[in-house]
Amino acid sequence: MADEPVKGPASYFPSIEQKYGRPIDEWQDLIRQKLPAKHMELVAMLKNDHGMGHGHANALVAHTLSTQKT
Repeated sequence: MADEPVKGPASYFPSIEQKYGRPIDEWQDLIRQKLPAKHMELVAMLKNDHGMGHGHANALVAHTLSTQKT
């Protein structure tokens, strides 16, 4: 099973780390600090404040929110 490719939002993580120079854990912590903001508010924050592209921002927010305990 370890040979299966990563799918979904997490498939963007290597390129996010390479392009923006921060580990995914840091980006997720930043997103969690802004909760309970809405999904698109969080995407806009990453785009406006950190220069992230829409696809990368959306993938990070989607994955982070999907793993949040409610």
